[in-house]
Amino acid sequence: MNAPNFPRAALRTDITASLVVFLVAVPLCVGVAVASGVPAELGLITGIVGGLVTGLLPGSSLQVSGPAAGLTVLVLTAVKDYGLPVLGVVVLLTGLLQLALGALRLGRWFRAISLSVVHGMLAGIGLVLIAGQLYALGDRKAPGGGTSNVAGLFDLAVGVLASPPALAASAVGVGTIVVMAVWKRVPRRVRVLPGPLVAVGAASALTAAFGLPVQRVEVSGLVAAVQPPAVGEFSRLADAGLLATVVAFTLIASAESLFSAAAVDRLHDGPKTHYDKELMAQGAGNTVCGLLGALPMTAVIVRSAANVQAGARTRLSRVLHGVWLLLFAAMLPGVLGLIPTAALAGVLVHAGFKLLPVRELGPLWRDHRGEAVILVVTAGAILITNMFEGVLVGLALAVVKAAWEVSHVHVDVADPGEGRVRVRIQGNATFLRLPRILDALENLPAGRTVELDLAGLRHLDHACLTALRSWADQHNAHVVQPGHVPSVA
Repeated sequence: MNAPNFPRAALRTDITASLVVFLVAVPLCVGVAVASGVPAELGLITGIVGGLVTGLLPGSSLQVSGPAAGLTVLVLTAVKDYGLPVLGVVVLLTGLLQLALGALRLGRWFRAISLSVVHGMLAGIGLVLIAGQLYALGDRKAPGGGTSNVAGLFDLAVGVLASPPALAASAVGVGTIVVMAVWKRVPRRVRVLPGPLVAVGAASALTAAFGLPVQRVEVSGLVAAVQPPAVGEFSRLADAGLLATVVAFTLIASAESLFSAAAVDRLHDGPKTHYDKELMAQGAGNTVCGLLGALPMTAVIVRSAANVQAGARTRLSRVLHGVWLLLFAAMLPGVLGLIPTAALAGVLVHAGFKLLPVRELGPLWRDHRGEAVILVVTAGAILITNMFEGVLVGLALAVVKAAWEVSHVHVDVADPGEGRVRVRIQGNATFLRLPRILDALENLPAGRTVELDLAGLRHLDHACLTALRSWADQHNAHVVQPGHVPSVA
């Protein structure tokens, strides 16, 4: 592979953009790791790999990769079910599968996934993320899955109100959310610093200044956090549930990355994404993350948009953001220990709300009601069951909807007289429309000769053909005038 060529004219803007992305990435990397139930340093490691490995590879020139809130729920479930040592195995296999899919030029096929399923997936992730992180706002541990977290919110509120330390933590978390929500309204010259960094920095400073009794991020050091998967852990792949988790990681991480690439391409006029190469770049990054026992990575729209808006012109900006993350994690690890976990929970609650398509759902319901139903059902299924099963429900519903819409059939009945009835069937005759076809035929006047014209059919499946022949045989047995047979051709 040839070394990337970075034009000298782009150096200044790319360096500036890399610093902006770095400042956005720090609280998000740490927050995603803590919410995933793993050491905070693993989130930084994934961000570093996203810059230094994925950032150097071709695919999408300006989108930035790292740990994503969209995979938080899936990672948390995997760590709870199989343990932290197995996470490296899952991420490693995810990366290898992505490399294979990219090499087979299957990256473009991820664009065929229904947008309603993707938006429903993100909405479901957002709901589960919010429900879980509301407990972290009060320095409490979430009960478990999405439904149990939602069911326990009333008890959480009662417990927080009765505990001064929990109230203090909640104040820190809610304050973080408020700062991030209003930051986009402050004057542009003040917005040089990204909102998440300002919110978490202010929360950390106030917590230290007033000595608030809140939980803080636990720090073990960058080197100590690296846990390559042991050879014995690969024997766990005999578990069908673990293999399903690998498939879920691969599909969701790949889809999120490639949909992010499509969104980022609309933000700039530079070279557009090569989807197969981008999928291989993500695979290479996840392979390295797996070998290090770190979190899985995806392309992240928040950091990518910040990169474009800061004026980045080449891949140099995202590579440098990985360098700044490495220097920060190596030289200033103690800074992480000053961050309240409630502040990181506030960052993720805010991120969860941004995953909910609140503004888009109304217009979607008015214009494409079926797509809105798929979105809501997918999100609800993820909240009730889990990520993998919820996405499968959404995909199945999308397939059924598509099959129903393409199987349009028109049945026209004409009465030319002389004891005859002409029936013309046009369109796509599938089993989904069979009841309508049979209703029209069975309601024809008794004792009439029927001319059945199927020349206008574009598709006739086996179920419809069999049913039509059966109806013709029954009709012929009762027709009064011999010699007149309804044709099925």
